[in-house]
Amino acid sequence: MKILLVDDEDLSRKAIHNFLTNYLGFDVDQFHDPRIALEHWQKNRHQIVISDIKMPGMTGLELLKEIKSSVNSEYTDVILITGHADLHSSIQALRSGAWDYLIKPIDVEELATVISKAQEHLSLLKENNELKNEFDEQLTASTEEIQKKYKKLSSAYSEIVGIGKIGVFSDNMKKIKDLALRFHQDRSIPVLITGETGTGKEIFARMIHYGEDVDTTPFVTINCSSITSSLFESELFGYEGGSFTGSKKTGTIGKLEMAQGGTIFLDEIGDMPLHLQPKLLRVIQLKEMYRVGGVKKIDLDVRFICATNRDIPKMIADGLFRKDLFYRLNAGSLHIPALKDRKEDITPLAQMFLRNYSDVKKRRFKLISKAAMTLLESYDWPGNVRELQNTIERATVLYDDIELKAVHIDFLGEIGDEYAAFNKNQNPNSMLIDLPEDGISLEEIEQEIIKHLLKKFDGNKSKVSEYLNISRNTIRRKLNEV
Repeated sequence: MKILLVDDEDLSRKAIHNFLTNYLGFDVDQFHDPRIALEHWQKNRHQIVISDIKMPGMTGLELLKEIKSSVNSEYTDVILITGHADLHSSIQALRSGAWDYLIKPIDVEELATVISKAQEHLSLLKENNELKNEFDEQLTASTEEIQKKYKKLSSAYSEIVGIGKIGVFSDNMKKIKDLALRFHQDRSIPVLITGETGTGKEIFARMIHYGEDVDTTPFVTINCSSITSSLFESELFGYEGGSFTGSKKTGTIGKLEMAQGGTIFLDEIGDMPLHLQPKLLRVIQLKEMYRVGGVKKIDLDVRFICATNRDIPKMIADGLFRKDLFYRLNAGSLHIPALKDRKEDITPLAQMFLRNYSDVKKRRFKLISKAAMTLLESYDWPGNVRELQNTIERATVLYDDIELKAVHIDFLGEIGDEYAAFNKNQNPNSMLIDLPEDGISLEEIEQEIIKHLLKKFDGNKSKVSEYLNISRNTIRRKLNEV
């Protein structure tokens, strides 16, 4: 595989050239002038182009657009490098068709990994296209072997872009999968995915976005439980320069703008700050937004997918979630049942995980004994599919055999206790509060304490007010003032 390297900085270019040739063994053509490099690429069609972004005469973004506008450019992946961690440039690069971008000084291990992924992508893409042509030409005479090969290649490509492997075995789960694929066809419908922790809500969110043909538009994730209330609005909407103390002079775009043309996945939507919920509702309804501190309206073309393991109707009754937002999000509803409620999925899922981990970890496991099946199917799986996956992975780490036996998973109860402790919060008298570097308001801390106590007392505001020695009206006010 030949690589074209373009960088006007001699020291940087020579260092990268030395690593690519002497340590990775690639055939590399290097240029300091991007225009000459483009002419050379047009004659030789290198499979990978590594280019600096800021260069005189022609920028790396302009070089990228010239390459991607050429015939058969899909067989060339462009990796951009820059000495400036500019979020706008990186997003523009990815939207213009760059495979990836790296920040100087270059981490050679990261560079090697990105090139390896690009090689795998190009190999799969070429073989996939060849197979499609063969499939079209010989459709009536296509063999079962060709069909299996096409399915295998599609699956491999899906894993690279982030869909992963999905085990759908029972009739109930097949219906859920079919519903997810129907939602994929209409980007205007918001989808709310509910289910316990570990049931695979994000996997189905990705299925709704990518569909079966591997949608290449952005899939942007934001975990509502991991961001403090004071930072949530700027994280979601972005902000204009100088809009608040400590903000960048140039401002920044938020996750909503990053998802333009694609999907934003709001995980743990039940933890979204109450005062931001009306703003999200307005964005979903009007398909427009403003950055924090901004006056320019920004039109949005974004699909909304949300997920939660919380009881939203109960939160609405407790004043912790807006009813109108719930009804809007629930236009497309997808509930993933707990693993204990679909026992017929346990063994085939375990078999799939066993096969995958045996391949990865070079083990001999091929099948599951009846005793192990009985143990797996009799367990409640409080951690759901994620716990099952972790159980099988641990067994393949500890043992190597042809058959997975009950003795190989005799630690199952220990793991179950850990999951139960996590999911049931066995110590309700303790809580963690994130203290960010840029500070947090006392009102936010009070709000978190009240939310924690509402969980402790099953939403009973009277018990919370008695515990804190404040009135119910004070509780309502503090939940809405942040």
